[in-house]
Formats: sequence, C-alpha cells, structure tokens
Amino acid sequence: MRSSHPRSAAVAALVATALATGLLAGSADAAEGAVSADPIRIHDIQGTTRISPLNGKQVTDVEGIVTGVRTYGSRGFWIQDPNADDNDATSEGVFVFTNAVPTVAAGDAVKVSGTVGEYIPGGVNSGNQSVTQISKPTVTVVSSGNALPEATAINEYSVPAEYAPAGDPAAGGSINGLTLEPSRYALDHYESLEGMNVKIGTSRVVGATDPYSELWVTVKGWENTAKRGGTIYGSYESQNTGRLQIQQLAPIAQQPFPVANVGDRLTGTTEGPLDFNQFGGYTLVARTLGTVKAGTLAPEKTKPQAEQELAVATYNVENLDPTDPQEKFDALAKAVVENLASPDVLALEEIQDDNGAKNDGTVSAEQTLAKFTAAISAAGGPAYQWRTVNPEDKKDGGEPGGNIRQVFLFNPARVSFTERAPGDAVTATGVTKVNGKAALTHSPGRVDPANPAWADSRKPLAGEFVFRGKTVFVIANHFGSKGGDEGLTSHHQPPVRSSEAKRLLQAQAVNGFVKQLLAEDKNANVLVLGDINDFEFSATTDALADGGALYPAIKSLPKAERYSYVYQGNAQVLDQILTSPAIKKFTYDSVHINAEFSAQNSDHDPQVLRFRP
Repeated sequence: MRSSHPRSAAVAALVATALATGLLAGSADAAEGAVSADPIRIHDIQGTTRISPLNGKQVTDVEGIVTGVRTYGSRGFWIQDPNADDNDATSEGVFVFTNAVPTVAAGDAVKVSGTVGEYIPGGVNSGNQSVTQISKPTVTVVSSGNALPEATAINEYSVPAEYAPAGDPAAGGSINGLTLEPSRYALDHYESLEGMNVKIGTSRVVGATDPYSELWVTVKGWENTAKRGGTIYGSYESQNTGRLQIQQLAPIAQQPFPVANVGDRLTGTTEGPLDFNQFGGYTLVARTLGTVKAGTLAPEKTKPQAEQELAVATYNVENLDPTDPQEKFDALAKAVVENLASPDVLALEEIQDDNGAKNDGTVSAEQTLAKFTAAISAAGGPAYQWRTVNPEDKKDGGEPGGNIRQVFLFNPARVSFTERAPGDAVTATGVTKVNGKAALTHSPGRVDPANPAWADSRKPLAGEFVFRGKTVFVIANHFGSKGGDEGLTSHHQPPVRSSEAKRLLQAQAVNGFVKQLLAEDKNANVLVLGDINDFEFSATTDALADGGALYPAIKSLPKAERYSYVYQGNAQVLDQILTSPAIKKFTYDSVHINAEFSAQNSDHDPQVLRFRP
C-alpha cells in the first residue's frame, strides 16, 4: 500500500485502498481502444479528468524520464514524458509506486509496465483527491544520464485566481469527473501538473517548518497578505490559490530540512515532482531546494494594561501536564509575563490532569496548575490563583487519559473571584439575582453540561469576578475540534465541514446562557472567550453573537491582523474573545508568539482584551 508521506505510514496501513464514490474508471471501450492502438503514453494514463481513463488496467512499456526518487515513506519514483501532447489538461508525469526502495536514478530513461490505479492518501473517507499511479511495476532502464524534462514554472501568472470548480451535484459534489480547466481553476491547474517536474522561484514562507520537515510558501506574494508576512484566510472563498507545500526528496539524515518562519523567503529555484498527500494536498517534493533567507519576525509583546483597565486573556497551552519538561512550563510562563503583560484574568485551555495522558482515572489538575503558577511567579509574574471544575473522567474529549479542561488564573492583587457554591462536573450553573444584580448560581460552574452538544467535548467554565467594584462574568470555552473536516483540496467542492454541526449547537448553548445574564442585567459585563475552533466569519461565531448578545472582538482588528493559528499556510482565527454590549470601548490584541514560528510553545497565539468596566 502506498503511503503518501512519512507521517502516513501508520495511517495508511489501516486504510482501505478501495476507490471513493465517484472515482470511476473510463468506459471499457475507451480503455480497450487505448490499449489496442499506439503505445500508451503518460498523458493517456492521466487523461483530462482527475481519474485515469485506464484506471484498473494493465499498461506495458510506458516510457519516461525519471525526475525524482523517494526512498522513504511512500517509496517509488516519478517519470515524465519529454514529448508532451498539445492538451494542457493532461499531465505528462506519473508516480510509480514500488513499495521497496527504487533502484532507478533521476535521469534514467525507463519503460514501466504495471497496473494503473487511483490511490487516495488518507483513505476513502478523508475526501482527499486521488493520485494516479502505476503499481506493481516492472521497470526496464533503457539509458542513464539523460537531461530531465524542463520544469514547468508555477508562479503568480500561471496559477488562476479562482480556486476550484463547483462539484457535480449528480456525483455528490465531487469534481473527480469534471474535465480539467487548468487556465480557470487553481486546483485544476495543479492537478494538470500532477507527477510532473515543476519549479518555483523565490517565494515567501507562509507556514513555518513543522516537525515533519515541510513548510508552506505562496507564489502569489500579494494574495491576502497578513501584516506580518503570512496569508490571511478571511472567508470560505479566500482559499489562497498561491499556497504550495514544500517537502524534499533527500532523506533528513542525509540533508537536514531548512528551518523557516513565516515571512522568511525561500530563495532561488526549488524544483521537483508535484505530489499530492493527505496533509495538505499538492506538494512540491524538492529534488533541488532553495535557500531560506531569514526575515525579521519576532514574537509580539502586548501593551500592559493601565491601572483602571481590566486585562483578560485566553491561551491554549497545548496539553500541559506535569510530565512536560520544565522548559515548556518556563517558556509558557515567560510568555504570560513578558508577551501578555501578566493579564488580570487568564483563561487557559488544554490543562491536563496531574499525570497527563496516563489513563488511570485521575481528574485533578492541582499539580499541573501549581507547577505552572510557580513558573509564572519565578518569571516575575503575579502570584496567580486558579479556579476550575474537574471534568468527569474520559468525558471531555482531547488526548485519551489527559482530561483537558479550561482554567481561570487571576491576579488577586488586581481582581477578586466571587465564590458561589462551586459547581461540579455535572451541575449546571444558572443565572439569578443577588442584591438586585445578575449573579451565577455556581461560581465557578459549568454551562449546561448535560446538553448533548458537549458530549465528548469540553464544557464551558463560567466565573464571576470583581474589578474595582464592578462585576465581570467570564465564560471560558474550548469548542469541538475540526477533526473529520475535509481539506480545502478535497474532491468535494466546496469541502464537507462535518464538525461544524457540533460547534453550532455549542455556540447556541453559550449564546442562550449569555442572553439569560443579559435578561437579568442588560448592562452586564460578559466576556466569552477561548479556543472556539472556528473562524470569525463562521456560522459558529454568528451563533455566538446571535441577537447582538456578543461581539467578536477580533473583528475590531484590520483584516491583515485577524489570525491566531496557521494551518497549511493559511493564517486564520480559531481563538476568540467576544464582548457583551456594555463593553463598548476596548483594546484587542492577537499576540503573535507561536503560530508563525517553527519553534513553538503552543500552536495557538493568545488573545488579550483590555477595557474599563
């Protein structure tokens, strides 16, 4: 079985190679006609759609020049016909899956016999497009040392502005059966080059080097540019056509992959076969890799709050538990003090229990929080106190055994926490009146924990704070993840975003609770914050804001500054702070300290809001 990336070997071993619905072979007559006529060429195999007209057929003595050899992960090599046809929709390159380490070299002229197939990286249910390949090959080397076919340039002039055609309703929204229009759609353009030798020139890095030795560039330097050098994903129609993933053919042990941050430049020529994998789609697997020229990007530091300003922040600290190295605690603590200017209230997401992923029924996070608050104090920060509600074991999703939850840290020198019959994992906090003002029945308490929307997901944590005599309600959230959603390069267009349904219900539950608070006191200071796991333009955010109950404060920033996360080269919003109508004037800051950098303490950027209650 082919594995499209070193990461995917374990996944691929579990994935059936059956074809997805809509992956149809060409007619038997067309295939037989092709077999009985002139020798089969690579462009005959590729055809004018995403699915080979010879899918499932045996081919004999297909000629090409080897343009790249991969000896790890998905082992095999690419061949290309140097004599192209006159149809831009048909690729002249194809991957030959050998399973074993190939014995050919770049520049070999070969004849390949084998079975044409469509391999789906990530499996049928991923929604990914398929890769046309020849498997179970018999390979004959005709000659060696040949010049490689000239690389096709991918640049701002060649990649169309429109991302993808609309899927065929009769095929369940799939684009697999549609004739490629490479001059009209970016995905069609890339698909028409699948398996071919391609190149890019100097390009800006828009996704930092990750642990899997890959980075993202854009060949369209002007496309939805972020203020700090990335590419903004600002709507479902702003997929950013110039993004391209970069890997290398050389094993890392032989040639270390360059370390790059967003805003750096990959200079010179990067050249190699164009592949497709489950972790980002179209990927230039570099035989020749350009040189990273470092930019000047540095982690941001937010402005300290004024004496009369309350600073409230949210930070996903990525599965923090006591078994993490002290260096992680110290780095996160330093960020709280130096980059976030020691906010008065800090909502944390992904605080794990006292033994992390060990699955033994432990739910307390006292050790985790003691270790983290001690690290903050050691870094020169305040002596934070904390409040949380321990979850039920294995009921809130996340890493198995980790029992992640939200936690409030607060600086008692600046703000006080109002204890009101602290709730437990299954008890819902409600809204009441105390001395004529809105109050929580349980503080800290969980919002609507029995609601099916929170099944296997983190329940919201509500708390009541007092700053300079004014009550502020804070609701910390960690909505359901995007797991299961199809990628932007899916063969369904638009892609299926199945995870949204759950977040929509979660947003409606939180919105309903906020409306209860506002019904008791329309001037209540309410902040809803956390890892919302959805965009500022999403139905999730719209549901949170419904009826004017809340305002997504990140929308107060210029579009070029709206992001807290970088995924596949797209800078996007996942972490948010939303304000009730009484909070009319505020300062908002998405503090970019992680998402753009190869070296990260978390994969999220924290958010800070300052206001005068």
